[in-house]
Amino acid sequence: MPAYLVGTIRITDDSRWQQYVKRVGATFTAQGGKVLFRAVSAAQLNGQAHGDRIVVAEFADLQALKRWHDSAEYQELIALREAGADVVLTAYET
Repeated sequence: MPAYLVGTIRITDDSRWQQYVKRVGATFTAQGGKVLFRAVSAAQLNGQAHGDRIVVAEFADLQALKRWHDSAEYQELIALREAGADVVLTAYET
C-alpha cells in the first residue's frame, strides 16, 4: 500500500534551505521514493497553515518511507534542514 510523506515548511534561512533542497532529493532514490510535487501557498482558504510551502513524496509502503527517514544519508541533512526552515513531516497511508 503506497505511503506518502507530506512536509509543511516555513523558511527561516533561504540560503541554508536551498543547500538542503539541493541535497535531499538524492536521498529518496535508495528507498524508491519520488517527489510528486513541491508548491508554494497560493491562498489561505480556511484555518491557519503551518507554513507557506509543501512537499509531497510517494513511497511503495510505510516501511520504505521510514527506511528513508532513518537512513544515514537523510539523517546527515537534518541539521541543515533545521538551520534553514521549520519543517513538519507526516507520513500517510492510503
